[in-house]
Amino acid sequence: MRRRDLFAAGAAAALPSFAVAQPARVLKFVPQANLTSLDPIWTTANVTRNHAYLVYDTLYGMDANFQPQPQMAAGHVYEDGNRTCTITLREGLKFHDGERVTSRDVVASLHRWMRRNPLGQQLIKVLDALESVDDKRLRFKLKRPFPRLIPALANPSNPSTYIMPERIARTDAFQQIRETVGSGPFRFKDSEYNSGSLVVYERNADYVPNPNGTPSLTAGPKHAHFDRVEWHIIPDAATASAALQSGEIDWYEQPPPELQVLLRRGRTIKVEPIDRLQNPAVLRFNHLHAPFNDKRMRQALLHAVNQEDYMTAIVGPDPALYSTMGIFTPGTPLANEAGMAPLRGPRSIPRAKEALKAAGYDNQLIRLIGPTDILAPAAMTQVCGDMFRQLGVNLDFVLTDWGSVVQRRASKEPLDKGGWSVFLTAFASFEFADPATNFPLRGNGADAWFGWPTMPKLEELRDAWFDAPEGEAQTRLAAEIQSTALDELPFIPVGSYTSMTAYRGNLSGRVPGFALFWNLQRA
Repeated sequence: MRRRDLFAAGAAAALPSFAVAQPARVLKFVPQANLTSLDPIWTTANVTRNHAYLVYDTLYGMDANFQPQPQMAAGHVYEDGNRTCTITLREGLKFHDGERVTSRDVVASLHRWMRRNPLGQQLIKVLDALESVDDKRLRFKLKRPFPRLIPALANPSNPSTYIMPERIARTDAFQQIRETVGSGPFRFKDSEYNSGSLVVYERNADYVPNPNGTPSLTAGPKHAHFDRVEWHIIPDAATASAALQSGEIDWYEQPPPELQVLLRRGRTIKVEPIDRLQNPAVLRFNHLHAPFNDKRMRQALLHAVNQEDYMTAIVGPDPALYSTMGIFTPGTPLANEAGMAPLRGPRSIPRAKEALKAAGYDNQLIRLIGPTDILAPAAMTQVCGDMFRQLGVNLDFVLTDWGSVVQRRASKEPLDKGGWSVFLTAFASFEFADPATNFPLRGNGADAWFGWPTMPKLEELRDAWFDAPEGEAQTRLAAEIQSTALDELPFIPVGSYTSMTAYRGNLSGRVPGFALFWNLQRA
């Protein structure tokens, strides 16, 4: 399959017309998918991350140069040979329920974050204690110096260090929270939440923006210029594009390439990359159950995977909009070519069939799960389904909405009880910049990201990377990590692509990176 045709019919159809003119203080947005999980610690779904940054604030933000900046924190002090770090909260922090943010809330939130975030999991290994000193100060006591402590607290990879009230943050990290209360620039309107239709946020009048810095990714002042932000769930791309053109909505997060062409023709619409770097994409295996609990079965697919097919299905044939890749984001310092030979050169379905047979494949069921309502995963899933059909495997191809995929991929059940074998998804550029934040790269079994691979060698190399000095040593280890990952295959990288977004030309102040709503305003 060379091109995605999922939206072709919609692009060719006559676009419906809408009434225009939004109130100046209301922003209407079409997200990439339906918001089904409100817990940004429980899931890594990008749509939940975007929701979270409206509602929650973090101790530190990360700027576009991947440098940490204080956000809820006023600052920090290292002592005892960098084995103790005390962080002080800035003034004016208040939750949406009116309660002050205290260090006890922060400590409980960080403990929950550490259970699910790869950097947090690494921090646990060197942590003696994390305690509340008084209402405004918390203290890390470390077994040894951990230079990435502050960068870890600033990293925007989901789950990030979203600060919640202590009573909510004490929810088990593997259970979803039941209440959405943050201290960020917008409040979540639970009374108006209608999954599959509408999500509403209101400006938090009590929010005190960080007075320092320049807005950049998740760092700097966060000014809410809209009184109300509405997410309208519109699965049909042609309908969403028509609403953007007519002015009924202000921002369409991920228009498909067929409709980007139409949108560019209008002088009132801006179409541009949502991030300065590309989004990596992966084919993820379930390592708990046959057939892909066998490394030879995973390796067999390397002969058939054509990264160009997956990427052109998302963005079209323009090679400037996609890249082939290994384990790390193209254009970042650790991107390398180690171990890439199996993904280079001519692709061969017959060789993949032979490799599957040699690995012992005997018509075992393979269940591919994927969505119909979110651009990149939907397009990639169609390409993967076509690949499996050519391979002649016993395929159960299950297509639902993205929210259902997000829920289902968390299941560890075997296939005969509703489990899964493979799914495809994409990540933000910064999440694949190094081994610290690359979720699918973990090989720590039950604590790993969905798919749960157990790969001790990958874990050893990752630990060595954390302990190595920056520069040549970390670069060398990154190459070894990639070579090992492309042999063990916790996932298969299927390329990276430029994600385009479209919004009304009368909006200004958009912060590049992902769907961020602070500092955005209408002229």
